[in-house]
This record gives sequence, C-alpha cells and structure tokens, in this order.
Amino acid sequence: MWNNLAAAGIFYAIAGLIVVFALLSVTLRNIFHSALALIVALLGIAAIYIYLDAEFLALVQVLIYVGAIMTLIIFGIMLTLKISDRTLKQHNQQRLLAFLIAGSMGFVLIVIFSRFRVKEVVSSKAAPALADIGRELLTKYALPFEVISVVLLAALIGAIVVSSKE
Repeated sequence: MWNNLAAAGIFYAIAGLIVVFALLSVTLRNIFHSALALIVALLGIAAIYIYLDAEFLALVQVLIYVGAIMTLIIFGIMLTLKISDRTLKQHNQQRLLAFLIAGSMGFVLIVIFSRFRVKEVVSSKAAPALADIGRELLTKYALPFEVISVVLLAALIGAIVVSSKE
C-alpha cells in the first residue's frame, strides 16, 4: 500500500509542479522569467516520462524542447531590442476574453473526458530499448540524421549573421 501511495504522491507532486510553472510561464510580467518557468515545466514533463518508464521520450523532451527550442526562444528574447525596458507593455487588454475562452475549453474537455472510460490496454509487444533506437539512428538513419545536423548548423550561422550589428 505504501508503494502505491508513495508513487501516487510523487506523480501528483511532479504534476503539481508542472501546473504551477506552466501557469507562471503565462502569467509572469517578465518574458525572460516566463521562459525560465516554461523550462521547469518541460523538465517536469520529462520527469513524468521517466516515471512512466519512457526514457527515450524523456531524453527527447530534454534534448529537443528544453535544450534546443528553449535555447532558441531565450536567444530570441535576448536579441529583441528594448525587451527589458520598463515602459514596454507586456500584457494586452484581452484578459477577460482569454479567461472565458480558456475556461469554456476546459469545461468542454472535462465534459468530454468524463463521458469516456479508459480501458487498460496491455501490449504483447515490448517497447524498443533506448540502445535499439540509438543503433537504428546511427546505422539505418545516419544520413538523414547528419543532414538535419547540417541544416541546424546553417540556421545557427544564419541567426548569428542576422543578429550581428554591422
């Protein structure tokens, strides 16, 4: 009983952390702090993947979303002129409309999910191990993997050229 209770407690603690930092990422007034809160929320999602024994998804979550996309977002924030200016207005006047739309969408989702019962599905096929996925990436899919790395390098060099002052 204590194992199930401890596991549920860990899951709800991580889920609560995700919800808190996701809310902070959309409510903080400083956009840089919002990006940092989003990083913590994405790391929490990776922790949920680890909790569910999906190590590959956790690794992809950390590498792609936290590592690459959030780095790109933070570079975009830092390269934007006057982002730390106190006179810059970072909120608009549509809070009530946004709250009504988000609340109604949440209500619709709760109604939809409350009507369906989830059946436990047991797969007879074992999930591929992380080593098997890595072996496939570096043998069968080596060329597309390297092409993507060259495209990302070209994008990085382009971003540096565009952002540099002449």
